[in-house]
Formats: sequence, structure tokens, C-alpha cells
Amino acid sequence: MALGKIIVMLGAPGSGKGTQAKQLQDKFSIPQISTGDILRALAKEDAPLSKQIRETQAAGKLVSDDILLEVVNQRTKKEDCKNGFILDGYPRTIVQAGQLEGLVTEQNRELKVINIEILDDLLLKRLTGRRSCSFCAEIYNVYFKPSKSDNLCDKCGRNLIHRSDDNAESIEKRLQEYHKNTAPLIKYYNDKNCLSTVDGAKPAEEVFDLICNIFQ
Repeated sequence: MALGKIIVMLGAPGSGKGTQAKQLQDKFSIPQISTGDILRALAKEDAPLSKQIRETQAAGKLVSDDILLEVVNQRTKKEDCKNGFILDGYPRTIVQAGQLEGLVTEQNRELKVINIEILDDLLLKRLTGRRSCSFCAEIYNVYFKPSKSDNLCDKCGRNLIHRSDDNAESIEKRLQEYHKNTAPLIKYYNDKNCLSTVDGAKPAEEVFDLICNIFQ
């Protein structure tokens, strides 16, 4: 079972790790924790770290590893994390992974890492072909799940939108950053015998079944 564990989701942009993390949250009733969401929320508050986060973001810089660790530490001490939690978007580097190990030891939990593996060519099609409804947020893909009417939502008939950052150039940059900084975590966690890899090219329902089987 996943209860009591710290689950880390790894995967390139477009691999579906966020979707799978949400489903795991629902199945096991443990929270999905996104550092990006936490930082955005903190930046709007009057918490001790908020001013520092706002200044860093305003300067166009990345929040330091130490601040990220403190953010994760504070969030995971809340009551809803007592039975475990899912980390989505953290750690992203070997340094952050080393810092997370200290948190794992402090909280006396077991770490399990799920890597969703998928080829870059398929990721490019998933992301460049992605379209979303401007009204009901239904997701389509011009390659894999096109709408019946060109550029209109099948459910509500509203216009579909194409995100400005879902272009080949920006996606390739994001993939390069992933392979440089985050992909080395796969070897890092494999060497520690806490990594399980699933085939992200399969339909989302099959990927979820494969992940759930890991916890049986």
C-alpha cells in the first residue's frame, strides 16, 4: 500500500506525471504536493518566506534549494500528510534529492519513486498537439484525440485554445533542461533501489494500473 510513504513522481514535461499524481491522491487519500503551487500561494501571503519568494520571482530567478526544502518541510508537517504524500515537481536535481533524504529520515518514512518513461518524439506530439476548451477546460490533441469539429469543443461548442508555450521550440528547451538536471535522478534513485519505471506511452488508464500494481 502507498499509505505512510513519500511518493516522488518523475517524468519529463508531458509524461502525465501530474495526472497520475492526482489519481493516486484520490485512490489513497493522501495529498499531491506541487512545489510550484505552494510557491505561488506563499508569494501571495504574509508568511515569513513570502517576501523572499516574491523578491526572487520578481528578479526572474529560481527559488533556492534551501527555501524549497523548507517549503516542503513545512507543508508535509500538516495533518493531511500523516498517512503519506505525493511529491510532484520535487526534487528536480541531485542536490534537492540529497536534501529530501534528510526529510525522509526525519519523518521516518519510506521513499518510493515512480518514473514515467516516454520518448521525446511522442512528448512533442502530446504537447504541441494539445488543445483545451476555453470554457469547460476539456483537453484534446490534434494527433491523438481531435475534436469532431475543427477548433470547437465537443462538449460545449466553445473555442479551443493552444497555449503559447506549447510550441516546438519552447518544449525542446524544457526537455533539454529535464534531461540535463532531472533525468540523472533516475540513476540516483535506481542505485538506491527505490525506483520503479512505467511505460508512459500507454493509455493513461493503463499507466495508472501499472503504478497501482507497484504498491500491492
